[in-house]
Amino acid sequence: MVFRKPPDGGWGWVIVVVSFFTQFLCYGSPLAVGVLYLEWLDTFGEGKGKTAWVGSLANGIGLLASPVCSICVSSFGARPVTIFSGFMVAGGLMMSSFAPNIYFLYISYGIVVGLGCGLLYTATVTITCHYFDKRRGLALGLISTGSSVGLFIYAALQRELVDLYGLDGCLLIVGALSLNILACGSLMRPLESSDSPPPEKTCVDKVPDQYFVYHEKEKTVEENISILEKGYADEKCVNNMPDYKQDSVLNKNVLSSINVNEKDSYKKKVVEQTNLCKQLAKRKWQLYLNYWEETMVLFKNKVFSALFVAILLFDIGGFPPSLLMEDVARSANINEDDYHMPLISIIGIMTTVGKLTLGILADFKWVNTLYLYVTTLLMTGMALFAIPFAKSYLTLAMLSGTLGFLTGNWSIFPYVTTKTVGIDKLTHAYGILMFFAGLGNSFGPPIVGWFYDWTQEYDTAFYFSGFCVLLGGFLLLLAALPCWNACASQSSKLPPNTYSYKVASSA
Repeated sequence: MVFRKPPDGGWGWVIVVVSFFTQFLCYGSPLAVGVLYLEWLDTFGEGKGKTAWVGSLANGIGLLASPVCSICVSSFGARPVTIFSGFMVAGGLMMSSFAPNIYFLYISYGIVVGLGCGLLYTATVTITCHYFDKRRGLALGLISTGSSVGLFIYAALQRELVDLYGLDGCLLIVGALSLNILACGSLMRPLESSDSPPPEKTCVDKVPDQYFVYHEKEKTVEENISILEKGYADEKCVNNMPDYKQDSVLNKNVLSSINVNEKDSYKKKVVEQTNLCKQLAKRKWQLYLNYWEETMVLFKNKVFSALFVAILLFDIGGFPPSLLMEDVARSANINEDDYHMPLISIIGIMTTVGKLTLGILADFKWVNTLYLYVTTLLMTGMALFAIPFAKSYLTLAMLSGTLGFLTGNWSIFPYVTTKTVGIDKLTHAYGILMFFAGLGNSFGPPIVGWFYDWTQEYDTAFYFSGFCVLLGGFLLLLAALPCWNACASQSSKLPPNTYSYKVASSA
């Protein structure tokens, strides 16, 4: 498929609108799962750690399966994947309303909804990149705010639906709303060229001729003439013999030629097929070796290694507040009449503000995006340390807004990755980092919940969360210090007889 030049407008703005609403509809409930988390605790009576797995799976499984999601979108296109994933999200939410136990929710809400969200995220980002080039940053920024706005609205919406229709009715209605993703997907018109390109060779046609099993080279005119002359001479010799000898000779010649040709062709095909299998296996194995070699080269970059640790620790410690903040307020015995707005809604709206603000700051030439990202990590860690001291709605609301704003650092994470490894290795490096971010999202809330089940308080849990985020921030800051580059430049000036080991890095 050949794509036209991105129009940077036109139908592309329709793509931006439908992608915004797609992320709004699919991520609204999983990101605002903290409201449902309280209801599941009361309904099933399980521990906080075990119940937290539902929301963490819904938000982490899409990142863990990001390579599979990319393959699906590349193979089938954004529109079919969006429509199919819309059915997945809606079906998973509706199935969750009939959950008899918490283990059923792991499948229906955690895996089905989470995988559907991962597919939808990949589809919306891919088709937006097809339609925009010069304004791609603006378009991606607009569609990424859909999830944050969904968190803001769905937190209040799900609470009202639970009060009016109960937990089961809430999930059914939210699942029905998710069916609007199908309408959004139908508008995702692929950007194809108007002039149909010449048909590409199939996989079979691309196989070299020397490895093709049933390939028979077409003979030239001279070869055909020589074959006819040889056949005519043989026939002339046979005609000079008596009749009974002619029959026996002809039969022997026919049988021997058939047997020889069959044996030769069979052996030839077996040899060619064996060579083909060996070549394909060798090529596949070489691809795997190249992938692991490139991965090892990435991890030799100390800044990338620190970034990998930082994103893992950040998601382990920084993601649980968006899931557990409502339960933190209930554990602090805060009166529900004091709630002017759900804490999760505050996190959602401030995440939107944070994404836009940090994204604008990253465009200034005098701002070092890596140090800006480190600053958000350190401030997040200090905010997490302050949660155990918040005993009123006002202080929890302020901390929720602060954490939401700092969580907007996701908008500058691609900039940081690009500055660290370069644009040519961005796809490979970003996929690795997103996988470990998914691990952090999946394990963070259950770990915090297990701390509560163990100590019957959230203080130790958030001290642990703050320590994780601060540790990741300090490691990244240490790896990004310019003194390492000075040391590397000095080591390169050593005498010829002196040997040194130089680690490649770029801040």
